[in-house]
Amino acid sequence: MITVVGGGLAGSEAAWQIAKRGIPVVLYEMRPEKLTPAHKTGLFGELVCSNSLKSIEENSPSWILKQELLMAESLIMEAALKTRIPAGKALAVDRVAFAEYITERLQGLNNLIIIRKEVTTIPDGLTIIATGPLTSESLSQELSRIIGRSQLYFYDAIAPIIDADSIDYSKTFFQSRYSGSNSDETDGDYLNCPLSEEEYRRFYEALREADRVTPRPFEEIKVFEACMPVEILAERGYDTLRFGPMKPVGLIDPRTGRRPYAVVQLRPENAERTAYNMVGFQTRLRYPEQERVFRLIPGLEKARFLRYGSIHRNTFINAPLSLNQDLSLKNRTETFIAGQLTGVEGYLESTAMGLLAGLAALRRLEGKKFIPPPEASAHGSLLRYILKSDPKNFQPSNINLSLFPPPDIKTKDRDLKKRLVAERALKEWKEYLLVAR
Repeated sequence: MITVVGGGLAGSEAAWQIAKRGIPVVLYEMRPEKLTPAHKTGLFGELVCSNSLKSIEENSPSWILKQELLMAESLIMEAALKTRIPAGKALAVDRVAFAEYITERLQGLNNLIIIRKEVTTIPDGLTIIATGPLTSESLSQELSRIIGRSQLYFYDAIAPIIDADSIDYSKTFFQSRYSGSNSDETDGDYLNCPLSEEEYRRFYEALREADRVTPRPFEEIKVFEACMPVEILAERGYDTLRFGPMKPVGLIDPRTGRRPYAVVQLRPENAERTAYNMVGFQTRLRYPEQERVFRLIPGLEKARFLRYGSIHRNTFINAPLSLNQDLSLKNRTETFIAGQLTGVEGYLESTAMGLLAGLAALRRLEGKKFIPPPEASAHGSLLRYILKSDPKNFQPSNINLSLFPPPDIKTKDRDLKKRLVAERALKEWKEYLLVAR
């Protein structure tokens, strides 16, 4: 028997993957007896934010993930296709019908026992914890006790990630602070976007006037000073950013031989430098506003955003420190973590981690070694991200092109690159399912 705690997308998917193979499952869900600040019902798979499961544009990272889930006979994708509603190039669902479908399918499994009860201590035996970003205080305390309080986080403070191919490098320079000018090299730790006084003034004014997301009650958090939204810092004074995330100290622009008036630093997200993080630019600006304002930064005029910045309530684990390759806890290997708790962001990304946790628990029950998914697949790319990221800078991420290994054929043609990545991902995922299930 395998126990699953949490009836959201990840928990539902994990329970489904296990039970449909004939293995008894006990699924705990505290709703409706105890609701979270965001949930309204006791239905499994209830969506509390958007009803969109993102893009269905062929060869996009989100499309690749959907195809992989379909190939693995995902319950969540089955429900999405059964309850979809028109939404252009996005897969949107009737949220009530979607949750009802998932609930009915799970309730129809003969070997699945559903217990409506809050779990405050982790059960003995093989257990999957999939309680999501709004994990109850009692279970959060239990997880903190097991893995260490410093490894469990209760908020997201995320800066945008930029597609490297969309940066105008003629306006930027690679350099680490105090290392001196190295205009002919690309081995600096950071890519710097220098601003003149006029460029800074224009950016500052646009930032002050930009429209922001109003947090809902369950998203209200106390953010550490080091993770303060960039627009809040701007409210403290004209020069606050120049003494904070945009400080130019220790940097020399090789084009002028002088220190810039201000600078935005971009940190590589991976060894291949296919994506860059905007250092210190956590934000609550609305997504269109992020594009409008941040494209005022020299070099980012045509920036493509692989991930937008955000700050919101989200319990997650420092996965690189806490999790084994099979998503089990390093100091309690019979306990697996699934969904957003692992450090992924998004509905289907959470589903994917539920699917992998379910397969991992099954392999353990059968006495078999876990087979990790290929890194070239969407599932493997997500798993690689949460396990191999720098634990000092670990933040949740959704699926995006920068997480995939570069295609074997080097190309600057973005459409060709996406097609090559998609073809390889689905080929290797198909082969993986033949041996992993």
